[in-house]
Amino acid sequence: MLRNHPGGITPSLLLALLGYVFLLGPLEAEVRAVEPTSSAYMIEEVVALALTRHPSISGIQGLIEQNQGRQTAAAAYPNPTVTGYGGYGEVRDVGRANIRDSLERESLAEYNMTVGQPLEWPAMRAARQRVADAGLATAHAGLSETRLNIAAQAKIGFYDLLLAQQDANVARQNLGIVEGVARVVKARVKSGEGPQFEFIKADVEVLKARQQVARADNAVRINRVALDTLTGGALGSSYLVKGEFISMPKELRIETMMARMVDQHPTLQRLRQSIEQTEWKVEFERQALVPSVTINTSYWREIGREAVQGGLSIPLPLWYQRQGEVASALGAKRQEEAGLLRARHELGKAVHQHYHDARTTAELIEVFEKGLLKQAQEALRLAQFSFQQGASSLLDVLDAQRVQRQIQMDYAQARYDLAVSLTRLDLAVGGAL
Repeated sequence: MLRNHPGGITPSLLLALLGYVFLLGPLEAEVRAVEPTSSAYMIEEVVALALTRHPSISGIQGLIEQNQGRQTAAAAYPNPTVTGYGGYGEVRDVGRANIRDSLERESLAEYNMTVGQPLEWPAMRAARQRVADAGLATAHAGLSETRLNIAAQAKIGFYDLLLAQQDANVARQNLGIVEGVARVVKARVKSGEGPQFEFIKADVEVLKARQQVARADNAVRINRVALDTLTGGALGSSYLVKGEFISMPKELRIETMMARMVDQHPTLQRLRQSIEQTEWKVEFERQALVPSVTINTSYWREIGREAVQGGLSIPLPLWYQRQGEVASALGAKRQEEAGLLRARHELGKAVHQHYHDARTTAELIEVFEKGLLKQAQEALRLAQFSFQQGASSLLDVLDAQRVQRQIQMDYAQARYDLAVSLTRLDLAVGGAL
């Protein structure tokens, strides 16, 4: 049992200090954890800002505009060619007058003009337009793919910062507890109830707790900058995130997710559109073997002659028949098909991996919620009661408090891991679960 010492710490005073440790200390740490911030953002707001301000969005939109320009060019008709010549001409007439020759000359301005209009082979023109259409569809699928990736990055960045904020709050609460312990130990040493080395040990614990707070604050700053970068600087340098980690959906079947991945994933859609584009490139190269005809019409004016003419110009593919272009297009098509197959295998592997990771983490969270959290809270309550009865020391109570807080941090880490696994599963499936 605790004894009364003149000028020392009475049991009632020690219990009051204990109350300060457990009540005022964490409260003070909570107050100090609040930093001046401009605003607090929910995850939906962060994702919306990232999808609006991320530089990759502007880049893919520029690619769409390029393909729109190619589509316009593919639908255009070839321009005619106009050729003209002009000059001065003379005609000499030789006759006889009397006994000497005389030279009579006639002069006139001469000119001619030729207009040529190329006429494309219809099948080649149609193939070129299909290539441009497929290119535009590929760019749009690329935009959906980019938006999906940016949304996943923003969600993970949000969870990183949310976990860092929670760790910083826990570190500050722990610092308040350790500082309270140091004050109690200092009072006991001064009253002669404890040895001097306990006070030194308490100071070391305070220093370690302050270092943990500094590391936690630095992690918050780093994750805050990383998330702000994803939003193109829209969040600023001083802000908080608020919300909770997502939970495991009740009904989540691997077969359904695999089917959705195959049907709707933007990456697979982009690769399919790219394969279609290469198929039309092959068709275009084959149809380009048929030469385009150029219709020519010309008008001639010369001395003593005026004529209107028409003709055709047809290149003959005798020596080269575009074998190289066709082979190159076929090789590109096979390469795109291999890329699609590889992407399907990688996405399928990712779906299985993140699904099982989420299931395992959800089971761990269930263990926390059904047992560990309550057991840690009960152990703390028993330690407090035992201390009040004089059967345990203050350090025993503080140890129980640290164990409880460590379990709370592990619980928060498990919820973070589940949220990240579900986000990556969402990314692998290609849409919201």
